[in-house]
Amino acid sequence: MSASLEAGVNALKEQVDSTVASFFSSCVHCGMCADACLFYTETGDPHNTPITKTEPLRRIWKSEYTLFGRIGKKLGLVKKVDEKLLAEWETLVYDSCTLCGRCSMVCPVGNDITSMIRKTREGMAAAGYVPEGVIGATKRAVTIGSPMGVKLPALLAQIGHVEKDTGLKIPLDVEGAEYMLLLSSMEIMNFPEFIGSIAKIFDKVGASWTISTKAFEATNSGIQIGVSDIAAELVQRIVDAAELLKVKTVISPECGHAYMAIRWEGPNLVGKPFGFKVRHILEVLETFRLDGRLNTSGLESKKLTYHDPCQIARRGGVIDEPRNLINMISDNFVEMPDAGKMNWCCGAGGGVSSNERADKVRLKVFQRKKEQLDEIRPDAIVSACSNCRINLEEALEEYGMEIPLLGLTETIAEHLAD
Repeated sequence: MSASLEAGVNALKEQVDSTVASFFSSCVHCGMCADACLFYTETGDPHNTPITKTEPLRRIWKSEYTLFGRIGKKLGLVKKVDEKLLAEWETLVYDSCTLCGRCSMVCPVGNDITSMIRKTREGMAAAGYVPEGVIGATKRAVTIGSPMGVKLPALLAQIGHVEKDTGLKIPLDVEGAEYMLLLSSMEIMNFPEFIGSIAKIFDKVGASWTISTKAFEATNSGIQIGVSDIAAELVQRIVDAAELLKVKTVISPECGHAYMAIRWEGPNLVGKPFGFKVRHILEVLETFRLDGRLNTSGLESKKLTYHDPCQIARRGGVIDEPRNLINMISDNFVEMPDAGKMNWCCGAGGGVSSNERADKVRLKVFQRKKEQLDEIRPDAIVSACSNCRINLEEALEEYGMEIPLLGLTETIAEHLAD
């Protein structure tokens, strides 16, 4: 056994706990998870059935932790985890899964298939079976602080443009501010207007906020590649910055995996509860609305629909907030079929968007989103995840669908009452 394979097998063994054992023991092989996964429904490939993607982890569980499996292993009757299996399963685990969680929602026995795929990635990463694009993004996140290689000078340059455009000062490293805003690299480089929108909104509602120059990146590539140690290191950077500035709340921006990583997995990754709150920007805006501080004027004339980002809605529970906010600025809002917690993934999360090898299947599975949009024919799509927005823009162009994309925070800022 090679050193890399041994490391991968050992990593998989470390992932097998009572929860994993109960999940594999209780799986009834009903196939319901297949019909919940757009990578299966749009390709028809049985290998893309969610539970199938956990095969390396299942083999380790069976051969090491079950009676018949151990007997079979001694007799040479149990299939092994080898280089061939890992090489074949790498494309399934990284190209054909966004960790969206829809499969877990429909499992009749309550298995969290998404978490098992996430655990399977731990073994794949330890063995070195990871797409180059995901490896590159993770290395940049660790060494530079950003998966896209965005350094502080780039952020400061964008902030300079925002300040010139808005006439508002973007607060940096302000100790004692109520809120500390995180940003994803995509917002900094692709949607810098998000920063300006935050400045306008927070100025109107009179809330104190800041951006840390030591930890401004929200995206957690450690979650996407499947290395908990890296994920913990990236979370700890944010914790250290928040504690240094003594802020009360850290705001996750319009980025799905960033929210899941810092809000829900963060305390477990670093091994202690946070001394501050973590809220998605939509949760913060909803608080301002309920407090009567967020006031808007005018209504969008376009028929709007909302794309629920998987990590924010299905796995994070932020479902009512965006709809309440949209209804402030629209009287022509229509839901997609299967909206809310059962909405279909855009196809680009979980590191798929940084994996060029997955481009073909990523665009193919967008057919499921296209069907949703064809049924309601909106004039514009609103979302709250920069990764979703970029993928939606590319996929809509691929399918010849001319539908504008709107960021919810930016749209709210455009309708602020004077």
